[in-house]
This record gives sequence, structure tokens and C-alpha cells, in this order.
Amino acid sequence: MSETRERREFCPECGDAVPPREEPLPGAPRDRDRLLCDDCYFETFDLVDAPDRVQVRVCARCGAVHRGNRWVDVGARDYTDVAVEEVTQSLGVHLDAREVTWGVEPEQVDETTIRMHCQFTGIVRESAVEAETTVPVKIARQTCERCGRIAGGSYAATVQVRAVDRRPSSDERDRAVEIVREVVAEREDAGDREAFLTEVDRTDDGPNVKLSTTKLGGRVADRIVRELGGSVSESATLVTEDSDGNEVYRVTYSVRLPRFRPGDVIDPEPAGLTAVEGSGPVVVETVGGAITGVRLRSGRQFQTDADLSDAEQLGHVDDGDPVTLVAVEDENAVQVLDPETFEAVSVPNPDFFDADGATEGETVPAVKFDGEVFLVPELIVDNG
Repeated sequence: MSETRERREFCPECGDAVPPREEPLPGAPRDRDRLLCDDCYFETFDLVDAPDRVQVRVCARCGAVHRGNRWVDVGARDYTDVAVEEVTQSLGVHLDAREVTWGVEPEQVDETTIRMHCQFTGIVRESAVEAETTVPVKIARQTCERCGRIAGGSYAATVQVRAVDRRPSSDERDRAVEIVREVVAEREDAGDREAFLTEVDRTDDGPNVKLSTTKLGGRVADRIVRELGGSVSESATLVTEDSDGNEVYRVTYSVRLPRFRPGDVIDPEPAGLTAVEGSGPVVVETVGGAITGVRLRSGRQFQTDADLSDAEQLGHVDDGDPVTLVAVEDENAVQVLDPETFEAVSVPNPDFFDADGATEGETVPAVKFDGEVFLVPELIVDNG
């Protein structure tokens, strides 16, 4: 008759018998600590492995934090949360522990030092264990590469905004700069730390804007043209070589706004256009891509992508004055008081004028060119 005996193991430190433990899976490393009794195991057991101190490098200008080999925007004004995160990443919890919970109580020692008092609990070998540790965090204020470049006036692209045969209006100049700031903000929100605005030089001829990268300059120029119309050309200038011997260029993007702007009154017929929708003055509505507008005689829509370099500019709707409506003659004409002679004159009744809703004696917007009075759309006047 054979007798089966329970296999016994002994602690390699003290020699006491230990209960049988579950064998590791085939191929898994054999842990010597598995053979220790609980007393010997806990004598050298550390629930948490914590560094003696943690240093956090932060940019004193923008608040970015240096992590790994790069700067990261965290948007923090109080670096306590940053310190908690950095300490969390630096702590190591023993692999044998489960159901681990922990808490931290920061203590602000001074402007650059925070003590992180950490408490841990967990289950190891079916026993509850606790641990406490204090990790000093040193805040090192530096200047990140991006802020250093900004402070040094670094730029790789210039966007110059001008207009053909005229100076850009104050609204166009202001909007061009707004577009620059919007594009830069979009790139910053997308996490592009290479994107920044170096300088804005406002002149009567148009703004000159310096930007951090050529790619950013191209984005800005394209956005301005897409909204304000016109065209863009670019030219590159060799400025230096980098440490690897590669040539470094600065690119100038020359934006040319259209000759005309919304609210201008033009006569396109000298450009040789076929007047399929009427003839005479057109008030310009949009200039991005094709030029669109309204015929002042008929009120019909006007649109062309033809070259209007020979078109005659008569003025702007802002040059006009409201006139008094005398009477509606018929569907083709109304009577108004001439803004200069104050005599009753017949003028075209365009489609955009609501003759049925008009009241004698009311004032309506109008312009006068070459002795002829034209009504103009109220929306154009409001936008102008």
C-alpha cells in the first residue's frame, strides 16, 4: 500500500516550512521571493518605489512643460496638478500588489518647491499593506525653444498684403490681420508649437506680417485670398545654412487684393464684356474668385471671371446720398429729387427696389455718376 505525502517547501531565508504555492506557468521566470515565508518576504518588501526627488521643467513665458525630449502645452497656471502627474508617472508599485489605491497631499513649500505626501494601500499575499512616502518636486523655470524664438524675432515667412491700383481699405487691412491671428490660433489649438506670429507691421499700403514657418505663411496667404479675393505670388531668399549644411530660405508671400472691393460702382463694358444682362454701372458685391454684383439700371445679377483691368471705376456707394422719392411712374421708372439740383428726375426702377412698398416722401439710397442718378441696394449700403 503506497502513501501519498503532501509536498513541503521551506523558506530559503529562515528554513521555516511554507505552504505550497501555485507553480508559475511554463516558460515564466521563477521568482525566488515566491519561496519566502510571509515574515521574511515582508521584511524587505516595498509597496512603492519612489524617486528621491522629481524636477519639473516649465517655461516661464508660456507655461509649457518639458516631457521626454519635447515641450508640451498644458495650459497650467498652478503647477500643483502638473507636479501630481509627474510624481504619478515616476512611481512604481510592486507587481505582487493588487487592489492598490493611493492619495496625495501636496504641500507648497515655496514658489519652486512642492512636497508630495503620498499614501498607498493594497493587498499582498492576502494581507492588507500600507505605505507612505514623500517626494519633493522642484519647479525649474526656463524658456522653451518656441518662446526663445519668439523673443529673438525668428521668422521664416513674410505675408505682404497690397491691392491692385489702390490702397487697401482700413476694413481690408484690419480683416487681413484678423485672418492671420485666426490661422495662427487654429494651428496652436491643433498642438502645432512651431506656429506663431512674430510681428505685424501696419502700413497705409497694407500690413506686412512675419510668421514662424513657410507653411504657416502659405496657409495665411491662401486664406486671405479666399476671403478677400485677389492672387498670391511667392519668392524665396537664401538666408543661411543649418548645422547639417542644408540651405535655409525665407519666403515672401505677396497678396494682391483685387482692384475692386465690395461696394465699388464700376462700368464693366469698357472691358469688352457682352451685356447679356443689361448695361451700365454695376455695384460690386463679392470679389473672391469671380466678381459678382448688381446692375443698377435693371437690378439684375452680374457675374464674371473675366479680366476687368480695363473696367472703369465710377466710385463707391458710400459716395452717394439718400434721395427723396417723389413718385413711382411705372415698372421701369421712378421719380426722385436730384441730390444736387433738388429737381424731380426720372431714374431706372431696378428689380431690387420695392416699388409697391415704397411711400412718397421717403428717402432711399442712391448714387450719382456723370449726371445720372441710380438707386442702390440697401444691403450693399449697410455692408459698405
